[in-house]
Amino acid sequence: MKKNDEFVLKIEDMGAAGEGIGKYEGMTFFVKDALIGDKVRARATKLKKTYGYARVMEILEPSPDRVEPVCAFHRACGGCQIQALSYEKQLEFKQRKVENDLRRIGGFSQIPMEPIVGMEEPFHYRNKAQFPVGTDAEGHIIAGFYAGRTHRIIANRECALGVPVNRRVLDIVIDFMERHHVSAYDETTGTGLVRHVLIRYGFATKEIMVCMILNGKRLPHQDALVSELVQLDGMTSISLNFNEKQTNVILGEETQTIWGREYITDCVQRLTYQISPQSFYQVNPVQMEKLYGLALEYAGLSGEETVWDLYCGIGTISLFLAQKAKQVYGVEIVPQAIADARRNAQLNEVDNAEFFVGKAEEILPDFYEKEACEGRQAHADVIVVDPPRKGCDRRLLETILAMDPERIVYVSCDPATLARDLKVLCEGEYRLERVRVVDNFCQTIHTECVTLMTRKE
Repeated sequence: MKKNDEFVLKIEDMGAAGEGIGKYEGMTFFVKDALIGDKVRARATKLKKTYGYARVMEILEPSPDRVEPVCAFHRACGGCQIQALSYEKQLEFKQRKVENDLRRIGGFSQIPMEPIVGMEEPFHYRNKAQFPVGTDAEGHIIAGFYAGRTHRIIANRECALGVPVNRRVLDIVIDFMERHHVSAYDETTGTGLVRHVLIRYGFATKEIMVCMILNGKRLPHQDALVSELVQLDGMTSISLNFNEKQTNVILGEETQTIWGREYITDCVQRLTYQISPQSFYQVNPVQMEKLYGLALEYAGLSGEETVWDLYCGIGTISLFLAQKAKQVYGVEIVPQAIADARRNAQLNEVDNAEFFVGKAEEILPDFYEKEACEGRQAHADVIVVDPPRKGCDRRLLETILAMDPERIVYVSCDPATLARDLKVLCEGEYRLERVRVVDNFCQTIHTECVTLMTRKE
């Protein structure tokens, strides 16, 4: 076997990244875009000693679970890795993925898994989209998404996961750029003006936000763009964000509102949230309500508890918890997010939530040590964590254990780091009580999970 050899492969499993797995002449192959049950003609793209990678050249016999993808770009675009898999099997894959990581990485043998929470309509659920802008080979301005593992833009203004208004916004923006000769950013040279178009949409309020990310400090003829965008029903906020660094980070540090408000609002249950361009807010509001509802249920609040909400963002979970807690303390590293959280607390007349700017792995340990120096035991009845994909810092986990809360609720977007952190928390005085997967990212390999740990008797 050598690179570029073609061979027939039966796909018998799926990997964590959604790739098909099969064996040929004793070697394990990972095959992008292949599904369990497929029989494919594959071409070897990379070979190691005992395994290799391949790409599908032809599907000889399709899996019974294969469906016709909604999006014509699903294979080229890196976004929807498993759109060709039936939704029922997508849910099975995600449930199995979380359970396998808890066993393999976390070392758990008895896992209290509850049924996965799926969606009735697993398309058009995203309330946020970030479209890179560039030019094609003929010099025409395009917007879309990056091809998988590249920064080559696939021209596509109608993502099957996004809301229909995205297409209308992009049509206006690109037409404006062409008419007024406004250039698109070129990553290779660092030249050109418009880098990305960020669009947010309030599912409950129907409010629209458009933020133009620029490689510069001004947008020529911006009034002409504003006059067209405001014709869209629901347009609420139009802003410019300035990012002149040659970096993969999308947003720069400075944002200037050029029309309307600095934020849009959205509602979840009885709570209203104000969302700015840089706010972290779950992209799937339908599933967010279910996810945070589970977090509140797992917290088991009676009205007398002190709760710490770590990595609180704009206070989304904090305000859920504050409805049934005595006091909630939220911690988030992004100053703008904390400003949003405080404003959201005022907006909802919540007076039992307090927010701190800083790293959770610094704020909580520092609080614990300060209390100890003053002869007091830092107290929390419940600690909720919702960290980024990298999971929690070891010092933070040790502080959580030292504070000895009755319950720990861990919300995670990465089952591998979740399993790693749960292993630390459950090696001592805690046991894993409940685990439930919520499909916040339909058609992709990503998922959310909420877990409950309680003190051992």
